[in-house]
Amino acid sequence: MKTDDLINAISEDAPVGWSLGRAFGLAVIVGTALSAVIFFVGFRPRPDIAAAAETWRFLFKFVVTASLAVSACGLILRLVRPGARSGGWRLALVIAPLLLIGAVVVELVVMPSATWGTRWVGVNARYCLMLIPLLALGPLACMLYALRQGAPENPGRAGAVAGLAASGIAATLYASHCVDDSPLFVATWYSLAAGLVTVAGYVAGRRLLRW
Repeated sequence: MKTDDLINAISEDAPVGWSLGRAFGLAVIVGTALSAVIFFVGFRPRPDIAAAAETWRFLFKFVVTASLAVSACGLILRLVRPGARSGGWRLALVIAPLLLIGAVVVELVVMPSATWGTRWVGVNARYCLMLIPLLALGPLACMLYALRQGAPENPGRAGAVAGLAASGIAATLYASHCVDDSPLFVATWYSLAAGLVTVAGYVAGRRLLRW
C-alpha cells in the first residue's frame, strides 16, 4: 500500500462524531477561554488602555497577533487532513511577519536613533517571554487534543503551526497588558516568545499527532 493510501485509510477510520473542523473550533474557544481566565485573574489589561487605544502602535500589536492566530488556525486544519491543499493559508501565515517588518522600518525612520535601544528593550521583555508561553499552554493543549482526530503527514510541522496559533491567541491577550508598544519590541520579544511556543508545539506534535 502506498503512503498516501495508508494516510487516507487512517483518516477515514477516524472516530465518527464531531467533524475535525468542529472539534478544532471548540478547542480554540475552550483554549482561549482558559487563557482569558488566567489573564484576567492574574494580570488584567494595562491601566491606561483607553488612552493607549488612541495610538497606532498599541492597536497595531493586535493586528499582528490576530493575523498570526487566524492564519495559523486556517493552515493547521489543512495540515492534518491528508491530501488537503493549504491554498492561501500558507501565504497568509507570512502576513504577520511582513507587517512587523514594515512597522519596524517605519519606526526606524520616524524615531530618533538615540531612542531605538530603549524602544527595543522596553520594560517588559522578561514578562513577555514568560507570559505569552504561559497563556499559550491552554490553547495549545486543547488544539493538540482536537487535532488527534486528523492524520497529519508531518506531525511535527502540524504541532509547530498549532504552537504559532496558540502563541497568536496568547499574544493578543498579553498585548492589552504590555506597556511596550514599539514595533521594535514586538518584533523581537513577541517573536521570541512565539518561537518558544512553536518549538514546544513541534515537540508535542511529533509525539501526540503521529499515526
